[in-house]
Amino acid sequence: MKSTPLRSPAAPWRVPPVLKATLLIHLAALLALAAMPLWPGLWLWAVLALALNHLLLTALGLWPRSQALGINLTRLPAAAVARGEVALTIDDGPDPEVTPTVLRLLDVAGARATFFCIAERAVAHPALLAEILRRGHSVQNHSQRHRHTFSLLGPRGFDREIASSQASFERLTGHAPSLFRAPAGLRNPFLAPVLHRHGLTLVSWTRRGFDTREREPAKVLRRLTRGLQAGDILLLHDGHGARTDSGYPVMLTVLPALLRAIGDAGLRTVTLPEALAASAAPAPIAGLAGAVG
Repeated sequence: MKSTPLRSPAAPWRVPPVLKATLLIHLAALLALAAMPLWPGLWLWAVLALALNHLLLTALGLWPRSQALGINLTRLPAAAVARGEVALTIDDGPDPEVTPTVLRLLDVAGARATFFCIAERAVAHPALLAEILRRGHSVQNHSQRHRHTFSLLGPRGFDREIASSQASFERLTGHAPSLFRAPAGLRNPFLAPVLHRHGLTLVSWTRRGFDTREREPAKVLRRLTRGLQAGDILLLHDGHGARTDSGYPVMLTVLPALLRAIGDAGLRTVTLPEALAASAAPAPIAGLAGAVG
């Protein structure tokens, strides 16, 4: 099933207000440097303004749920909330040890999930990627290599990484993803225009369990279910996950309990493309709805 982007990639990228302010601050700093012969003290104010500006941009890039650097989906649209939907997202796979059990558990619960896959892992395990799709789940882009320095890349580095991963997924699945999750959710101001150029929308989450480092399943489950409500985007991992003291993947202990909690709350899981496509669909015209179908 093809994914539906939140906006047409043909539309021009909108520069966020914080980046417009950044451009003005840099312009003002240049003017201050030019005026130094007349007002020598201006250079100190210029340097201070630039330092504070870059500190702010760094903080925004380190905040995965920040909206200030561009579009960032942290919750499902209002229409999905009204339908009682939540999105379960699973990162860092596919993993030949963990992912097959994840798929079985999802089947048992009749649940659907969105797998943000690492392209290199997908290339290494194409049959597993095909099985994810065959069972009705969605595959989206989680970068080519999941490098730890991803958030430090510049425009060209981002473009190479995104173009490479998009090509990998298109070759393996027949279509390019429309959704992207940055490694660890970290980024910088150069990412948004690159994603826009490739027709991708950034997705983070509403709540996560920190199952890549937390060894106690109960704590992971508590983080995911505390305040659980319609519209939530939940994050777990089938790759790079922590293990219990007995060596069992934490995610595989948490997932059945989480799916039960979702059902007990009267909610249902959908893939992100399903939620977005249904939310974008126009409402039937009054008087014609009964005449169609």
